[in-house]
Amino acid sequence: MKDLQNTIEKAWENRDLLKIESTQNAIRKVIAKLDSGSLRVAAPTANGWQVNTWVKKAVVLYFPIQKMEVLEAGIFEYHDKIPLKKDYKAKGVRVVPHAVARYGSYIASGVILMPSYVNIGAYVSSGTMVDTWATVGSCAQIGANVHLSGGVGIGGVLEPLQAAPVIVEDNAFIGSRCIVVEGVRVETEAVLGANVVLTASTKIIDVTGSAPVETRGVVPARSVVIPGSYTKSFPAGDFQVPCALIIGQRKESTNKKTSLNDALREYNVSA
Repeated sequence: MKDLQNTIEKAWENRDLLKIESTQNAIRKVIAKLDSGSLRVAAPTANGWQVNTWVKKAVVLYFPIQKMEVLEAGIFEYHDKIPLKKDYKAKGVRVVPHAVARYGSYIASGVILMPSYVNIGAYVSSGTMVDTWATVGSCAQIGANVHLSGGVGIGGVLEPLQAAPVIVEDNAFIGSRCIVVEGVRVETEAVLGANVVLTASTKIIDVTGSAPVETRGVVPARSVVIPGSYTKSFPAGDFQVPCALIIGQRKESTNKKTSLNDALREYNVSA
């Protein structure tokens, strides 16, 4: 792995090295490891999530060494540099037409892909549902037993290289038409109600106590979150600006398999 990293780093600094077969082979080995799940763009550690910047570099370098090709899937035709994933039956993945996952993404056994899209570098762990018209962007990390509801947009990130990808941890529920981008992390068992939009600068306000508590970039574990707004003054006047409100916690006593929607119904929030 260290040899692969060194080769990628050298090619990143000197693009002329992309013409060399050994460099191309190293890049393709990294993408193959991403595809199999043996290597990740970001991985959990004892000290939090570690972003492997050199792996993101390999993904970026993969594009210039690939040639445009006509790809066919049944009656459908594509013209692209990145092939589609194959052998879903052997992988234990259920894929409903017209779901699309690119080669270089990892889809674990037990995942269900409704008509949806998963981009290169993404990691989708076991038991997760990627629902209709949901998108998982490049390098996004999706945990086990997550539900990405219809129309959810999970943002991708290749550049800037030091930027963390969007991370949705195990057993989280992302409600319909939510958007999570710019490296936001949704921690274990958190629940986002429909239409929550989270960017790196979005205020996440915990309103469960006697005074609001503001954070950004991270939805705490087990939080139940809905869309909100707050008043902000501009030269032209005062206007409402979107935010996210933490209105409660998932109950420990509730079975995880049923609590995703139930956690929202407890607060009269739509999923």
